Amino acid sequence: MFRQLLDPVGGSLGLSALCAATPLLTLFVLLGVLRVKAWIAGLVSLGVAVVVAVAAFTMPVGQALLSASEGAAFGFFPILWIVLNAIWVYNLTVETGHFDVLRRSFEKVSPDRRVQAITIAFCFGALLEALAGFGTPVAITVVMLMTLGFTPLKSAALALIANTAPVAFGALAAPIVTLATVTSGAGARLNVDTLGAMVGRQTPLLAAVVPLVLVFVADGRRGLREAWKPALAAGVTFGVVQFAAANYVSVPLTDIMAALLSAAVVVLVVRSGRERLPAPAIPSARTAPAAERDVVGVTTVGAAGMTADEERGGAPELRGPRDPGGRVPEEGEVGRVREPLPYTRAEVLRAYAPYLIIIAMFVLANLAPVKKVLAKEPWTTSFPWPGLHVLSVGGKPVSTTTFAFNWLPAAGTLLVIAGILSAVVLRIPARRALAAYGRTYAGLRWAIVCVMAVLALAYVMNLSGQTASLGAFLARAGGFFPILAPILGWIGVAVTGSDTSSNALFGALQVQTAARAGLDPVLLAAANSSGGVLGKMISPQNLAIAAAAVGRAGHEGELFRKVLGWSLALLALMIVLVALQSTPVLSWMVP
Repeated sequence: MFRQLLDPVGGSLGLSALCAATPLLTLFVLLGVLRVKAWIAGLVSLGVAVVVAVAAFTMPVGQALLSASEGAAFGFFPILWIVLNAIWVYNLTVETGHFDVLRRSFEKVSPDRRVQAITIAFCFGALLEALAGFGTPVAITVVMLMTLGFTPLKSAALALIANTAPVAFGALAAPIVTLATVTSGAGARLNVDTLGAMVGRQTPLLAAVVPLVLVFVADGRRGLREAWKPALAAGVTFGVVQFAAANYVSVPLTDIMAALLSAAVVVLVVRSGRERLPAPAIPSARTAPAAERDVVGVTTVGAAGMTADEERGGAPELRGPRDPGGRVPEEGEVGRVREPLPYTRAEVLRAYAPYLIIIAMFVLANLAPVKKVLAKEPWTTSFPWPGLHVLSVGGKPVSTTTFAFNWLPAAGTLLVIAGILSAVVLRIPARRALAAYGRTYAGLRWAIVCVMAVLALAYVMNLSGQTASLGAFLARAGGFFPILAPILGWIGVAVTGSDTSSNALFGALQVQTAARAGLDPVLLAAANSSGGVLGKMISPQNLAIAAAAVGRAGHEGELFRKVLGWSLALLALMIVLVALQSTPVLSWMVP
């Protein structure tokens, strides 16, 4: 049995917190400064976390290793289980050429590639976040963007930046539900409805800004000057609907409503102004030549690196035909040229079928009667992690040592079922579908290592007391804590890659600090979730997923540097908002 301590290093909370921060600093330096591959950075940082846990926080070696094993298992299930199966469903559409039909249908909305970035990365990505979360929107939209003509790294950056505002209500509001669960003992106001309403009064500001950021990243100042109307329409609509749904309709359905309505408004704005589209926007919207677009390779997701020309900053070296994912087939791979599918109503419906099936599966699984049945055995089971015995600082058993194995209602399992149904609809033979499944795992092998290593790191830090020590040190800020509250959530998501996990780690701490400092606990608890969404784009596992999905595994450090500035800028915006909400200036916004 191991009991956590807040100040094991010389009885000093400051020194203990400094030691606790070492694994995080190691991770960020390896990624952002030394440009080490994400999976290597994750493994090295995990090793540092284990050493700190044993040497500084007096955790037995066996308990530290068991903590890492549970974290790695959690990294695969449910997180990787979702991402891998989501990419497999996408690969099935590529296998038959229907993804090209889907891409052409998005092009029909507007010839402007910047508008396509809004509809795919922001609107469609938000819908995927609402239904599945945990990296699914990044895994799917990043390749969709690349097929429209964006470079691999720009596609990844756009997908990561867009995956911010919807995150707090992702996976049918799983982060809010978790936040309400871990803070439930601190007051009646800390329930799903109140916390969801508070988050719905913070993240809409991000929603209004993010589409503008996307068009700037897509096309610089010209993008802002020429495409600000659809960007602003998408952002404002999303924000208004997100506020209204979270406060007056349904917290779990917030992002679904916001995503669908914002997409509809973008279509209306673009079609009403299509005739007046500025001429310079058309060339910027051109996708790859037809000769390149109409070739389907054997695989889509791979771990290929850049060509020599790309590494020197030049144009990609065309060694052969590209598949719809934009990847050049590796040496020895056999490309399969196919005639493009006709753009008929039936083919378009078939192209959208996998995503319609996914939506139907998640809606069905989350109906109250169905959800109640699936939450019981044998569909869901929980068990204490073998040999892992940890007590909190207060002497109570730590709940995270219990592993929840909801094998049937898990989002990843629902995606497997959706994939099987999609294969039937797309008329893909079972052997071909299984082959695509194997290639998906092979292509994401380094992303799998990275995600499991980082989640192992998070569990070691959490169960050894490093996370609690770091949080307790930050809590000393007292009345200045509203400035630090979003930062704490940002750190939690940056490490775990999940707003749900960050809320589980720091939600109770935020509420306890609020009570000691005389601040509103609802505000600070919500700030943890709202600030956390901005750490999503720099989390190593999301970086690894995005890089691998576009065939650029090993270039996570470069992608990290591309999005870090936007993460910090939007975090600063959230800090200002939360700070003002803690004062009479905007305190009226707190429910």
